[in-house]
Amino acid sequence: MSEVKNSLPGQADDGPRAGRRPLSAGRDYKSATAHEAAKQEHGSLARFLKTCVAGTALAALARPVLAQGEQQAAAAHLFTSSQVVGVSVVIGVISAALLSTLWLVRQRGNLENESREIRSALSDAQQRISQYQALIADKNRRIVIWDGNARPELLGQLPPETGAPQDGEFLAFGLWLKSHSASELEKAIDRLRDGAQSFDMVVETIRDEILEAQGRVSGGRAFVRFVALNNLRAELAELRIERDRLMTSISAFQTMLDAIDMPAWQRDPVGRLTWVNQAYGDAVEARSPQQAINEGREMLTTVARERIRAVTTPESPFHDTISTVVRGNRTFFDVVDVKVPGGSAGIAIDVSDIEAVRAELERTLKSHAETLDHLATPVAIFDGERRLQFYNHAFVALWELDIAFLESRPDNSELLERLRAAKKLPDQLNWKSWKEAALSVYRALDTQSDLWHLPNGQTLRVFATAHPQGGATWVFENLTEQVDLETRYNTLVKVQGETIDHLSEGVAVFGPDGRIRLSNPAFRALWGITETEAKPGTHIRALGEACAPSYDRPDGWKTFAELITSFDDERRSSQGTLELFSGLVLDYAVIPLPNAQTMLTFVNMTDSVRAERALTEKNEALRKADELKNDFVQHVSYELRSPLTNIIGFTDLLRTQGVGPLNERQAEYIDHISTSSSVLLTLVNDILDLATVDAGIMRLNYAEIDLNDLLDDVSMQIADRLHESGVALEITAPAYLGSIIADPQRLKQILLKLLANAANFSPEGASISLECHREGTDFVFSVRDRGPGISPDMIATVFDRFATGAKSGKRGGAGLGLSIVDSFVSLHHGDVTIDSEPGKGTTVVCRIPSVNIPHSAAAE
Repeated sequence: MSEVKNSLPGQADDGPRAGRRPLSAGRDYKSATAHEAAKQEHGSLARFLKTCVAGTALAALARPVLAQGEQQAAAAHLFTSSQVVGVSVVIGVISAALLSTLWLVRQRGNLENESREIRSALSDAQQRISQYQALIADKNRRIVIWDGNARPELLGQLPPETGAPQDGEFLAFGLWLKSHSASELEKAIDRLRDGAQSFDMVVETIRDEILEAQGRVSGGRAFVRFVALNNLRAELAELRIERDRLMTSISAFQTMLDAIDMPAWQRDPVGRLTWVNQAYGDAVEARSPQQAINEGREMLTTVARERIRAVTTPESPFHDTISTVVRGNRTFFDVVDVKVPGGSAGIAIDVSDIEAVRAELERTLKSHAETLDHLATPVAIFDGERRLQFYNHAFVALWELDIAFLESRPDNSELLERLRAAKKLPDQLNWKSWKEAALSVYRALDTQSDLWHLPNGQTLRVFATAHPQGGATWVFENLTEQVDLETRYNTLVKVQGETIDHLSEGVAVFGPDGRIRLSNPAFRALWGITETEAKPGTHIRALGEACAPSYDRPDGWKTFAELITSFDDERRSSQGTLELFSGLVLDYAVIPLPNAQTMLTFVNMTDSVRAERALTEKNEALRKADELKNDFVQHVSYELRSPLTNIIGFTDLLRTQGVGPLNERQAEYIDHISTSSSVLLTLVNDILDLATVDAGIMRLNYAEIDLNDLLDDVSMQIADRLHESGVALEITAPAYLGSIIADPQRLKQILLKLLANAANFSPEGASISLECHREGTDFVFSVRDRGPGISPDMIATVFDRFATGAKSGKRGGAGLGLSIVDSFVSLHHGDVTIDSEPGKGTTVVCRIPSVNIPHSAAAE
């Protein structure tokens, strides 16, 4: 039978004692055994007492005899020695019997007392066992007992709310305890059973209940007691668990901070260091972090620490870059310091490399800015928020914007709106869509390119490139000169081609490989060959064979082939006369051209030499006229517009406050210069337009025009001129004029010229009228003024160039306005008429037909 031991109140905490269930049976067996032994001992004692009583009685009977014998011996000395010995033995026996009797009586009393004590102890033990059994059976605790390798015994129960199983699955701790508690408990039980290591711990169930587990070893048995805690003990256990978690977290954070290379620290409320990590100790050259704390080694300067203490609050931590010296080197740290109830804590991140990179980036950007500032190409850079970050002088000169406005870092959209309001951007039918397309560069992956034809006649190629980190760079390449050159070149090529095709002189051009490049109809007619036989790419030998029926002598095509295909270092020209078999007399010339090409010309001399010379002179005159015209356009473009643009730009610059204040007379002179420059610029533009028309290179850009929008735009642009002249404008038109297909810029120019001319010849305070209506698909409008009118002899010359009536107008002009109107109306295949009487004003009527082209082409 296993012995049950339990902890008693007041005993030392050697752990709870427990045993098997049959405790009362063992207790009754021990009591019966003690009772039988006591009965046997009591019987022996009774027998011994009886013997002692018998001896005592014998001694009492013999006492008178002995006394009489003593008297007799004492009186007479009548007994012998043997009698004396016998009497002594009898007396000794009697004495021993008396002593034994006394001892037995005392032992019997002791046995009775011991029996009473045993019975009392047994009663107490039974009472305690009952109490312990009731205690073990409490639902707030459970005991697990291991006796060797036998199956463990489970006693007691835990409350159901803990989630602990009531059957054999109780020992499967992972099923009802949290993983960390189950793991720690199993390890503690293993140490208890293997090494008799007692433990006291607190575990958590899956239902977040707290249990106290106590492990002990007693009597060769290991047992663990689980106690469900409540009230204060449960709160204390929860606090203990939370403390362990916090300590674990603090330890983990401190270990992590010790592992990183960023100095970190903690301070008490007065600013003394209480904890630093390894990186802090290395930064202050301490052998260990504890040495840095003990010696109070500071990494930051006193000024920096005082600044941190002054500005740091619990709601606003300190965060700034601080410079200090670490290991003799100047180092920049990004310091973060927070204030907590127990003091403060901080960390420093080494940003020296970042500061070096930032400084290098600033130097690079400054260098790039200086380089871009010296470029003649306008450049503007916008940041990730689409605000102007950089612009060079060429950008300012191109758009003539206020420096103060640019320095305010305007948004890209705002900048475009400012340029549009200043009439410096191309006219767009749908401004919103155009602007969104231009600003889409910020979302584009590739560089965007577009051509802008500005109202002032300039042509810009705009490159917009998005930055990977946000923002975009805009580059404005001025293609005005290039476009002019290209236009003149294309015109020249076309004019030359048309000229060659319409010459009566036969012309053929050959390449260095002897193959024909081009030929005109006169060449093929003179030699009697077809266009197929003289198609480009035909070799001169094949061409000679085709021309052999007309002339096959050695001084003919054989000589031409030698001159054209020869490899002589010096290419020579040749001239001569051929008489064909047909009787035609041809004057030929072999002329070397650039790029190793050769031109072969044939002139029909049959009619007369004079006709040939006249044709040659006419050709030369046409060429010189074309050269003079080109030189004139180029001269005007370079020598007039460029200086004039500079004059206007510097005039506007002198008006700004950045140059300095002007007195009243200087300001008046500046206004006169600006007005005269504008007039001169208009004159130059008119001359260039007329030269372009005369050269036949002006092309109309057809588009669909909303006439109501056109009238609104014209009225806004002419408003300043009307105000300056002191006249009013009356527009009479239907509510909806519809639209036509024409050149918007040229049509607007026609209206502005007519209105400006009418305002110039109208008296101050008068009004001019603009009447518009539709006649089928034609747009008909008339401009009427109430000026002095035009005499009949001058009406025939009003459309001539430089025909001016400046004496009767408010201000003079070059007399090109009506000439330009007539040219532009003619280009639109329209007509213009003028009706005027002296003293009754003048009326100019224009009819602009709508071009019949597809809608898609007009939209383009």
